[in-house]
Amino acid sequence: MKQFFGKSQSGNLQEAVRGLSNPQFIMLLSNKEQFDAHVKKLEALYPHVPSIGCIGMSYDTQVVEKGVSVIAYYDGVTAAANVLEEVSVMPVKYIERLKEDVRRVNSSKEDTVCIDFCTGNDACVLTTIYSVLRNSSISLVGGTGDGGMVSANGKIYQDAVAYALIKNNRGRVKTYKENIYHQMGNYRFIASRTDKANYRIGQLNGMSAKQVYQDILHVTEKEIQTQTFKNPFGKINGDDTCIISIKEVSGNALTCFRQVNDSDVLIMLELGDYRQIVRNTIRTIKSEFPRISAVFSVNCLFRYLFFSENHYMQEYLQDMSVLNNHAGLVGYGEHYNNRFVNQSMTCVVFE
Repeated sequence: MKQFFGKSQSGNLQEAVRGLSNPQFIMLLSNKEQFDAHVKKLEALYPHVPSIGCIGMSYDTQVVEKGVSVIAYYDGVTAAANVLEEVSVMPVKYIERLKEDVRRVNSSKEDTVCIDFCTGNDACVLTTIYSVLRNSSISLVGGTGDGGMVSANGKIYQDAVAYALIKNNRGRVKTYKENIYHQMGNYRFIASRTDKANYRIGQLNGMSAKQVYQDILHVTEKEIQTQTFKNPFGKINGDDTCIISIKEVSGNALTCFRQVNDSDVLIMLELGDYRQIVRNTIRTIKSEFPRISAVFSVNCLFRYLFFSENHYMQEYLQDMSVLNNHAGLVGYGEHYNNRFVNQSMTCVVFE
């Protein structure tokens, strides 16, 4: 298989797709103002080609902040794209669509991946999707877009998840997740007075969540939103840690980007040597995939902001470019199999 990446910083879709012919699957990453027009134009240019899209920044060796980019796969790809609707209420209502697409693509663990773009309620969506994918051991990578809209096959949907099953007919696929944080000290917190609907933590170990965070890290209330770049919370999930970013202070509570429930056990995380961690990720991928056709990744918005503030974002993209044809999305939350994570990078590698 082969990957095409085209971009236009000004939002000119015709410029972004220049040179693209006979695609077998397309991803559209657009801006809020032009999303509707871009979805319609892309379908007109490549009718009946499976496609998904969302609003968000994208990148290859440079970041496209407000324009448009197109990632396409061709020459040895079988794909199906579709949508699960009503994700805030009952995404399982549409699960037969996914089951049929898995059968139609003839998906398998070694050569197939699911990529998804979601509008929200991510944890429920991933549980729903993975109830089907796990039967075939198919991995998933994806993320949350901006603006509450996604597209699938030329149509725009709200309150939905657009997904694509992509089969590499000429090699393997494998997914990876990168975490640049590790546990800080021996802090362990029992969450209580949580508001699941609003992703809010009221108390930690029976005390104000805001005050606990401030007392440990010696930060002011105004500094909490940026301190989460260095010190998010973590929730241990088996041998993995799910990162929980802080969105804002809500009175004496903390509102997060990921749901926390009463009695959840949380830990405090701290930033590691992110440059070395990225180098280790690249080394691992290269050792497992001597021949790489494409890499699609989703980087958290907070990673993008942190890397940019520390003048590392451009260096990061240059480092990742050694993997050959690396492109991706800046998301508002990252998906990895059945897990909804924050402040992470997830990616799929195609042989």
